Amino acid sequence: MPGPVRGGLQPSGGIAGYPLDKLYEEVAYLAYHFHWPPEFLLELDHFERHRWVEQVAAINRKLNDAAHH
Repeated sequence: MPGPVRGGLQPSGGIAGYPLDKLYEEVAYLAYHFHWPPEFLLELDHFERHRWVEQVAAINRKLNDAAHH
């Protein structure tokens, strides 16, 4: 079982070798848009968290496109 990673976080929701800066970026993005606590987001597995990131990004693209037309 892997040990703690930098900052004392356990890599419970990610995949082995996933860059920490990318993980923090995804967590911040979802926390900003959904107001979900970081602890909850860190518990999501990589694929589920990434799916939410893609959904929020798609919504943002639609809103931006609508605002520019």
